[in-house]
Amino acid sequence: MSQGCKPVVAITCSQVEGAARLPEDYFRAIEKANGVPFIVPAISSFDGLEKISELADAILFSGGVDVDPLQYGEEPAKELGEITPERDFTEINLCQMFFKKKKPIFGICRGIQLINVALGGKLYQDINHMPKVLKHYQQAPSWYGTHKVFIDEDSWLFEIFKNREILVNSFHHQAIKEVAPVLKVVARASDGIIEAVESKDKDFFIVGVQWHPERMFQRNEQQFRLFETFVEKVKELKKGVAL
Repeated sequence: MSQGCKPVVAITCSQVEGAARLPEDYFRAIEKANGVPFIVPAISSFDGLEKISELADAILFSGGVDVDPLQYGEEPAKELGEITPERDFTEINLCQMFFKKKKPIFGICRGIQLINVALGGKLYQDINHMPKVLKHYQQAPSWYGTHKVFIDEDSWLFEIFKNREILVNSFHHQAIKEVAPVLKVVARASDGIIEAVESKDKDFFIVGVQWHPERMFQRNEQQFRLFETFVEKVKELKKGVAL
């Protein structure tokens, strides 16, 4: 591969009323970071998913509806929202395929939850079961940070933000409960909700965040650095393959 090639980043999307949909901010952020966005719908072909995992250099799991709790061994609580089995099938398999190939993985909102489930973790089906939980579904402009996140210094996230405390937006009612064995928690909200995870293997870029940086990046340079760092890690991997 040429060192000058832009990395191809697969981005998963939602199923809404018979259509595959993805908010523009996701692919604009990847494009601005010098990646080539490649939108992936929910498909039922395992061979097709394997081909995607070969063609794309990395994957971004976008936000969306709830992950089916059957995927992590639980039955649905009454607070469970909409689920899309075809999307779960697509994303869980893609996550496991990219993980086996050690290709960079980035997850946003549902994406962090999906990565955790695909790699062996569990979720809170509704965080309001927890005591003294903050408001995690804000009624404010989507670019606006409404609560604090506290970041561990031994993390890519700290290297990106250069700060132990940041403000983030919030649009979720589920969160990680049991962390997948290959992941570590690197950020939490003040109520204890897990806000970010990374790979325990420092040489393998996996980052999941519970907030929506794609809605913030045009007004917040630090949030854009998440996408830049992701694409930079993909470029480093491609360069290593080329060499």
